[in-house]
Amino acid sequence: MLDRLEITKNWLPRYTGMPLENFGDYILLTNFQHYVNRFAELFSCDIQGEGKPMQSATNSNGLTIINFGIGSANAATIMDLLSAIQPKGALFLGKCGGLKKSTEIGHFILPNAAIRGEGTSNDYFPVEVPALPSFKLHKFVSEKIIDHGHDYRTGVVYSTNRRIWEHDQNFQEKLKKTTSIGIDMETATIFIVGHYNMIARGALLLVSDVPITPEGVKTEESDQQVTQLWADSHLQIGIDAMTEIGEKGEKIKHFLY
Repeated sequence: MLDRLEITKNWLPRYTGMPLENFGDYILLTNFQHYVNRFAELFSCDIQGEGKPMQSATNSNGLTIINFGIGSANAATIMDLLSAIQPKGALFLGKCGGLKKSTEIGHFILPNAAIRGEGTSNDYFPVEVPALPSFKLHKFVSEKIIDHGHDYRTGVVYSTNRRIWEHDQNFQEKLKKTTSIGIDMETATIFIVGHYNMIARGALLLVSDVPITPEGVKTEESDQQVTQLWADSHLQIGIDAMTEIGEKGEKIKHFLY
């Protein structure tokens, strides 16, 4: 197999355990198996890919959810593999650390850009190319957040390959200079690789910790509490947005240059 499309068509089922014809037109991406399990419970659908690197499920409405794992390399992999089916849109439901006083645990962030601190995206475009979501997709998601009675923040998030950085004061000072509202590991990669593959993409992030304060560093206990309190709302907003956008949202078109 030397053709890129041929490779991705072979590898997407290989990684997810789901045949190509079972994928929907719209995709939810997440790092959490809990989200996939909950999705399957809500729609009484089977989870594919047990024992595979990525687990997935598709409901009767043609919406697919995929747990692609953690980190920018995995984010790039799934966005490349999705080119096999050319979905009409992909929304990342992830968690992030809040970096501003106005960003508290439980808040939603709809990032209008991401800083490419992860490095993976450099293999796709020069560093001058900004990591941006698809505006029309984010516009529709913002309406669904409000419909659910939640507020949200916008701003730039910083994506990094470093998972353990909370002890590094120099890195924290760098983050402050960027004026980023949050920090995660995947958003910039999803935006850039989605752009590369001409896939409409977005991210709805749930603030799970405030890592620039000693008492705010995420622990197993604190993360479980965030999941219990806000994960269902997070998932439901994503489900509603990506279910209805094909019918009610503005048409999304990727222009070639």
